[in-house]
Amino acid sequence: MQNLLRKFLADQAGATAIEYGLIAAGIALAIIAVVNGLGSTLNTNFSTINSSLK
Repeated sequence: MQNLLRKFLADQAGATAIEYGLIAAGIALAIIAVVNGLGSTLNTNFSTINSSLK
């Protein structure tokens, strides 16, 4: 039982997976922020074009 616990504590694979998950979450948040800002800018531009065409 102690040998199994030592192997579990020495295993680094889980920590690496968590780190990759955190990196992926950070990248996803950055993409969402950029797309949200770009979408609001495009919405303003299209509204201006729509108003000028009427």
